[in-house]
Amino acid sequence: MTSANPTRSLTVLQVLPDLNGGGVERGTLEVASALIERGHRSLVISAGGRLVPQLEASGSTHFAWEIGRKSPVTLHYAWKLRQLFQSQAVDLVHVRSRVPAWVVWLAWKSLPAAQRPRFVTTVHGYYSVGRFSQIMTSGEAVIAVSNSIRQYITTNYPRVPPSRITVIPRGIDPAVFPHGWSPSPAWRTAWNDQFPETANRDWVTLAGRITRLKGHEEFLALIGSLMQAGRNVHGLIVGDEDPRRQGYAAELRRRIQEAGLDNRVTMTGHRADIREIYAASRIVCSLSSQPESFGRTVLESLAIGTPVLGYDHGGVGEILADIYPAGAVPLRCVATLTERALSILTTDRTLVPPFTGYRLADSLAQELELYERLVQETPPR
Repeated sequence: MTSANPTRSLTVLQVLPDLNGGGVERGTLEVASALIERGHRSLVISAGGRLVPQLEASGSTHFAWEIGRKSPVTLHYAWKLRQLFQSQAVDLVHVRSRVPAWVVWLAWKSLPAAQRPRFVTTVHGYYSVGRFSQIMTSGEAVIAVSNSIRQYITTNYPRVPPSRITVIPRGIDPAVFPHGWSPSPAWRTAWNDQFPETANRDWVTLAGRITRLKGHEEFLALIGSLMQAGRNVHGLIVGDEDPRRQGYAAELRRRIQEAGLDNRVTMTGHRADIREIYAASRIVCSLSSQPESFGRTVLESLAIGTPVLGYDHGGVGEILADIYPAGAVPLRCVATLTERALSILTTDRTLVPPFTGYRLADSLAQELELYERLVQETPPR
């Protein structure tokens, strides 16, 4: 590879476990699309998933490798990756998950320094502190998706120079999540045909993968409390069932039945129409017991104008403090959660005011400028 200049096309490789859905995966697609639009070349390694066709349609090249599997066998990809760096003339590699990060780091370190692509990591979560997680702070540049994550890094990994950490919050596209937007009558008809039990009720929605940390217990308690207060509500639990935790999904269904909420809470599974669901909901909840690194669900809902009630910690607390402070609720305080929900439901439907921050175009511009700057700083090879 030759030294960079501000105008030449770069080859950027992103590496993550899979492309089935979620904030990390969607962020990968957004960066990939922005790279293509800016005249760069985009490569992605993952085990595949439902988002691969969308990735490839935007112009990226996908390599289907099971590089996120927690197995010693996965380390064998290091040699294959080293060859890919060279055959594809990769200028920069960006990793977003711990197992792939270790494989990338091994391949990267095995090359002579003058032949290495630039190495970038993004810390997407509050990983358990230790040597395994430390790899996410080993990039030549380390991206933190919120100020809370920056604090997590500096507190737990004090050897990371602050100058290497860049805070780049994710953002939303106002054209995709326009303020005040409403679903079409045709969508509502199709929804009511599929979920007739939700018709003519105020929706209270909890979106996210079905895992034990997402706050479903408090969500069911909230729905029960609102019904006791005489509100005609329906709870929506929207999200994938984690194939590794199917027992929890079955347990959650039992809890719904035991609480007598069969006709008041619907588990929809994965939905591609999440924008419509946010817009049709009276309230969206974010109730993770552990702090979220960012809170894309919160941001998208607020952008449309739907009120959000979320626990006041981590990235969710940051977003609510900036945009909708009334939505911040103390951790696991169902009484306050119910009180705030009743306040929203007993008034005429009003929208959260529009805001100007957290724009996707700004976050993508920051990320690509970081890429370009790093490659431009690379000594001649």
